[in-house]
Amino acid sequence: MWMKAVLVGLLALGMGYLYHTDPEIPTRVLNYVSESLPQMQLSGGPEPRPPALEEVIARGWQTLIAAPSRRWKKVAVGVNACVDVVVSGVGLLQALALEPTSGRDHEVLHSKEDLKDAFIHYLGKGAAAERFFSDKEVFHRIARAAAEYPGAQIYVGGNAALIAQKLASNPHLVVLLCGPVGPKLHELLDEQIVVPPESLQETDEYHLILEYKSGEQWGSSRAPQANRFILSHDISNGEMRALETFLSSLEEFNPDLVVLSGLHMMEGMGRDLWEKRLKEAVDVISDVRNEVPIHLELASMTDRDYMNQILLEVMPIVNSIGLNEQELLFLTQSGGGPHADLTSWDGIPDVGRVSDILLWVLERHGRVDLESEADLTRIHFHTLAYHVLVTVDGHWANQVSAVAAGARVASAQACALQTVDVSKVVLKAPLHFYSSFKEPREHLMVDPSSPVTVWRRGNVSFHLTPVLVCKQPLRTVGLGDAISAEGLLFSEALL
Repeated sequence: MWMKAVLVGLLALGMGYLYHTDPEIPTRVLNYVSESLPQMQLSGGPEPRPPALEEVIARGWQTLIAAPSRRWKKVAVGVNACVDVVVSGVGLLQALALEPTSGRDHEVLHSKEDLKDAFIHYLGKGAAAERFFSDKEVFHRIARAAAEYPGAQIYVGGNAALIAQKLASNPHLVVLLCGPVGPKLHELLDEQIVVPPESLQETDEYHLILEYKSGEQWGSSRAPQANRFILSHDISNGEMRALETFLSSLEEFNPDLVVLSGLHMMEGMGRDLWEKRLKEAVDVISDVRNEVPIHLELASMTDRDYMNQILLEVMPIVNSIGLNEQELLFLTQSGGGPHADLTSWDGIPDVGRVSDILLWVLERHGRVDLESEADLTRIHFHTLAYHVLVTVDGHWANQVSAVAAGARVASAQACALQTVDVSKVVLKAPLHFYSSFKEPREHLMVDPSSPVTVWRRGNVSFHLTPVLVCKQPLRTVGLGDAISAEGLLFSEALL
């Protein structure tokens, strides 16, 4: 507005001066100004504002996202499935008469006090975590309190079931789900999902999802971002009892994509069990036809020996993996990869460090080397502020659409919406970053109007897009599964 006032003042002074030199000039100037006023926007109306970055990015996604030339027709998903009971974490622990302490992590939970310690530990980091609760009776008492807690909600749970549910939203896709499916879960599942009779059981497995909001405080701990802590006493999923059913179902179902999850559930069962079942899982994966790509979805783990065995034995025989920043850091710590001395991420994970670790995984355990016998050629990494899709050249197509679609669904689903509402999201990703943490490295930037940045390191391509973070997320559980599922829907394997 002040610019307009200055302009009018200067115009008046100029006309006064001109009147003394030529009385006819002011009349001609006034006629010109009156004709030009609408174009000069001197009417006092609001000045046009450039669109916010969030709006530009959301529009950019719409422009970039396109369906792959060849779509999946049948997808088989297994093997962990359950019913999620979602409650306020702080509220539930207070209802259990627990008092806040400084907090510390536990690989396995044995008591309510262990639960309290681990919950506070991860709340202070704003990080997701999942733990096995060893005492069946105590867990059932906690589960009963959770189910009775005001506002408790029941959803489809388990990575496999959540991925299947998301994939089933595509009407052109037939989805098979193998896992322990009880009556409540069967009721909640999309009608389009095929469940083999061998997967049905009389009772459901329940997981407790303790959510917390950004800025929520309990004692001296404050959450830097919204997230959740998951606990269960789940023997069916913990022993991966549906694994053999999954394999036998593949022969008849004949899928063109296989999605496997639930390996993390075995961690709480002890070394003897997970060593035995992991070998059996490797046999199952190896029996899948070579022309059918396999995606492995990871989840929170704490046993470095177990993670290292997955890194050495499982990752080289799958084609694709999905994981978040906690799982990526634990993976490099377990396998002695780059930045393994980093104890935790400080805020938004540095893109250069993430890039280094992702490249290391593909170089050591994937098919970067043309002579390698490994199958791993794709990693879909997701963190709160941005996603990166990494592929070995010549094995995957439509990566720009896939990574953008994953970010778009994260922005919408966190706000419990079907589409992105730019008034409810905020950009937190860096728009300038480096391709590596060390030299030589490339300085890169995100163009909001075309918000997927691409760079290459050797024969490996990186595709990064920012996420529009929901300001007041209504549900955080299952976001990673939705991201991976959406990314797969828009991916095309060149096998």
